Amino acid sequence: MECELTFIPRQLIDVELASRQHLQYEAMLESWGLQIDRLPEEPDSPDGAFVEDTAIVLDECAIVAAMSAESRKSEVESAAVALAKYRPLFALQFPAKLDGGDVLRIDHELFVGVSTRTNASAISDLEQIVRPFGYRVTPVLVSGCLHLKTACTYLGRDTILINREWVDAVPFERFKQIDVAKDEPAGANALMIAHHVAVPSSFPRTAEFISHAGLHVTLADISEFLKAEAGLTCLSIVFENAAKV
Repeated sequence: MECELTFIPRQLIDVELASRQHLQYEAMLESWGLQIDRLPEEPDSPDGAFVEDTAIVLDECAIVAAMSAESRKSEVESAAVALAKYRPLFALQFPAKLDGGDVLRIDHELFVGVSTRTNASAISDLEQIVRPFGYRVTPVLVSGCLHLKTACTYLGRDTILINREWVDAVPFERFKQIDVAKDEPAGANALMIAHHVAVPSSFPRTAEFISHAGLHVTLADISEFLKAEAGLTCLSIVFENAAKV
């Protein structure tokens, strides 16, 4: 109920329904062959379910985020403990501010949102960490929404799902672009894993656009998490178990 909100009004969240929706989300991932590693419950962290923001996981390492919201800073500790089992860890330091939801990885390029949650210092520090591993960092201006991945996500096949009203589309010009439905501005956050694309069931027209592009779409009900300014990617950090060294 006390989650951080920036661009949407506060609404009553049905916590029991949210819990059931999260279990359904986990079941969907498991049905796709993923192994779930659950973090400890944190009753004092109202945004704790949105683990994507706590870290960026690459093939070679994990970078612990420097979250700008004061109420969320404790979340990175449990995420770091869990990720240390799988990857060498790096950490961003003050004055860097970065949420993982602002980082969209496509192959060896990291598109990083310049948003209310991520600043230029973090982008510079991130670039220094990932350059030795062969990654390029491209800043992207975000406006009108919380994170870069609120406004665009990668669907594979060189295709971006995007809301051009909320993000600078120029850095993505070389990709095919699927626009969200006009009446579904928050529909750009989809979760792509292998040949699966999950889309919130609250955005059926956007899901149709993706399906018409020849992609396999699964609808997932996350209505209560949308009230917390979250999306499908927010609820997990997906990566291969073995690090490349």
